[in-house]
Amino acid sequence: MQDYANAFVLLLNYVVVPATTYGCQLALGALGVSLIFSVLRFSNFAHGELMSFGTMITLLVTWWLQAHGLTIQPLATALLALPAGVLVTVLLSLATDRFVYRYYRIKRSDPIVLLIVSIGVMLVMSGLVRFIIGTDDRTLDDGVRFVISAKQFRDLTGLQEGLAIRATQIITIALAAVSVGLLFWFLRHTKTGKAMRAFADNEDLAGLSGISAQRVVTITWVVAATLATLAGVLYGLDKSFRPFVYQQLVLPIFAAAIVGGFGNPVGAIVGGFIVAFSEVALTYSFKRFFSYVLPADWLPDGLYQLISTDYKYAVSFVILVVVLIVRPSGFLNTRSS
Repeated sequence: MQDYANAFVLLLNYVVVPATTYGCQLALGALGVSLIFSVLRFSNFAHGELMSFGTMITLLVTWWLQAHGLTIQPLATALLALPAGVLVTVLLSLATDRFVYRYYRIKRSDPIVLLIVSIGVMLVMSGLVRFIIGTDDRTLDDGVRFVISAKQFRDLTGLQEGLAIRATQIITIALAAVSVGLLFWFLRHTKTGKAMRAFADNEDLAGLSGISAQRVVTITWVVAATLATLAGVLYGLDKSFRPFVYQQLVLPIFAAAIVGGFGNPVGAIVGGFIVAFSEVALTYSFKRFFSYVLPADWLPDGLYQLISTDYKYAVSFVILVVVLIVRPSGFLNTRSS
């Protein structure tokens, strides 16, 4: 029985907890992408760089706070700097919309045109971030590292395997849950949220009903930029901040949004966890797990790792392609494919 307990703890430590944390980060990113698609009707490929920019501003403010001795130990100082990161990212989003996207929106350009424009915005933002902060790995987390360490867990339970829960993982799950709850409350129970939903359903009818299109667009960018910054900072806290990684995150984020159906908030959340668990589970080596649950002479050769971690983003790509072939509107979208 102890072997099965060790196998269970092993999966919790290396698959369930990391995938849940990663899923929260992808879900927040996918929610921002879905919101832009629903209301503004284009796929914003610059969303990953928006995450990167917001994380960069948060990191710069964190350094400033640390230089002045302002921290919130045992929590990470980045949480104190997060509002500043959100504010600057919102301003950048509004400026980008005002001087770039608005022109094409007024002309009622095709969504493919706006998609191409967003790629241009992505490249500009990418260059801006790298010019300001460089390309090196940066650490955001200066708080208490572990809520419980593997050694503490082993001493407490007597098991061979240890379960390490990092403080950043708890923070990620808690902030993601609060943010998603607030977003759903905002969309369902506030006048502005209902106006956004009406605008997403039928822009012309919403205008005839007295809903200000510009106000809806502004609020949409504010919410999307806030979600992007939050997702980026939580990812940076959990791992590290490296600008190139955020550009790569666009693929799993879009895969998550498409799995649940573009424009479906619930689908974006579910899709985030599907992609996260798929990436983590398929790139994890199960050899040690099988050593606990199988007899010694049954143990397989090799690592029993289906895919190398070098190809983890290929998992997102395969999921994306399969969904687009089987059900282009997404598995949780009630509209017909």
